[in-house]
Amino acid sequence: YFSGKYGFVNWFTINIALLISAFLHAKGFMEELKKTSKKEVVEQKLIAKSANAQFESLKNQLDPHFLFNSLNVLSSLIDENPKQAQKFTASMSKIYRYVLEQKDKELVTVEDELEFAKTYCDLLKTRFEDSVDFVFNVRKEDYRRFVVPLSLQLLLENCIKHNFATSSRPLVIKIFSENDTLCIENNLQVREQIKESSGIGLSNIVQRYALLTERNVFVEKSDDYFKVKLPVLSAKPNVANEITGDKDKAYERAEKRVKEIKGFYGNLISYCIVIPFLIIINLITTPDNIWFFFPMLGWGIGVTAHGMSVFAIGKKWEERKIREILEKRNRP
Repeated sequence: YFSGKYGFVNWFTINIALLISAFLHAKGFMEELKKTSKKEVVEQKLIAKSANAQFESLKNQLDPHFLFNSLNVLSSLIDENPKQAQKFTASMSKIYRYVLEQKDKELVTVEDELEFAKTYCDLLKTRFEDSVDFVFNVRKEDYRRFVVPLSLQLLLENCIKHNFATSSRPLVIKIFSENDTLCIENNLQVREQIKESSGIGLSNIVQRYALLTERNVFVEKSDDYFKVKLPVLSAKPNVANEITGDKDKAYERAEKRVKEIKGFYGNLISYCIVIPFLIIINLITTPDNIWFFFPMLGWGIGVTAHGMSVFAIGKKWEERKIREILEKRNRP
């Protein structure tokens, strides 16, 4: 092929084709690399901004919600017991200071939240007296761990709002440790709701935990009691990083998959361009010696194997093998 009449022309043409192909591949690679990097940065910023905006929106619900409910309690106390109303106002100022200080935080220590909850319980005791009892039994080792701020206050408020309490049938609210959770439990004495609940309390807590950790808030309800289990966290996660972590992994998997598909189509397009080019050269230069079948067949087998690995056999085999290894590892 290289020693005949057109040997130099063939050698020169093939080298030119290889140089053009290498240049186009390098150019395409650099363009895709730039696009991927730019897209990844934009994606990260958008996810972080979205997470922070959502978290801020949830936290901003707390301030007016607490103030509105506290003023409702105060207005009823003014009629029932003016002296208690004065005491309530003094306690409320301390509690509201905590609300303003903590509502902008992602997490607070269990100890701080318990101290606040006890102050809030004193405030409730001022109004309900013997109609409500509070029992605290939280492990000391949990004090330095973390919970969502104002979660106890919202749940205590829910207990009062959804249950009736009298001296003969007091509402007993327990706050205690259970495994890796902080539990708030009350005996069930459901009162009839005059108007539909806003649902801010529990849903707010659930959403804020969802933005911070994969651990869920659990609710247990029976004929006798209602219990909410709050996850107790050992360390403070970064909201944006925690949220974007799973999305980053999913994005990486999707990006890898797109690269595999693009690689296959690039291989297929190159095959469809180069093989006809070689056929033309073969028929023009040495029509008596048909050699283009060899690269066409060899490269064709490679393209077929590449396609099968991207779209069919390879992926299924990998997933099946991963599942087998995980199942073996999980067996006792």
